[in-house]
Amino acid sequence: MPEMDGFELTAAVRAREASTGAHLPIIALTAHAMKGDRERCLAAGMDAHVAKPIRAAELWEAIRLLEPPSLSADRKVEQPAPEPFEATSR
Repeated sequence: MPEMDGFELTAAVRAREASTGAHLPIIALTAHAMKGDRERCLAAGMDAHVAKPIRAAELWEAIRLLEPPSLSADRKVEQPAPEPFEATSR
């Protein structure tokens, strides 16, 4: 972001939330994967930290952990029954 970095943006969002009572989940997606980087992000008000290169499973897990329980309960998706497999001989 040209105007501010992720830490400045997080501070601005959290300051605004102080007057509204809302909470916007923020996940740091960063190339910083050194010891202490995760703690620095969390201390700045971010809710989770995912280091680059992004692994889809890790990102989805971070999102899942931040999802409100009421939302995840509403999203129970039924898996379709598997198609029966019929072996054919030739």
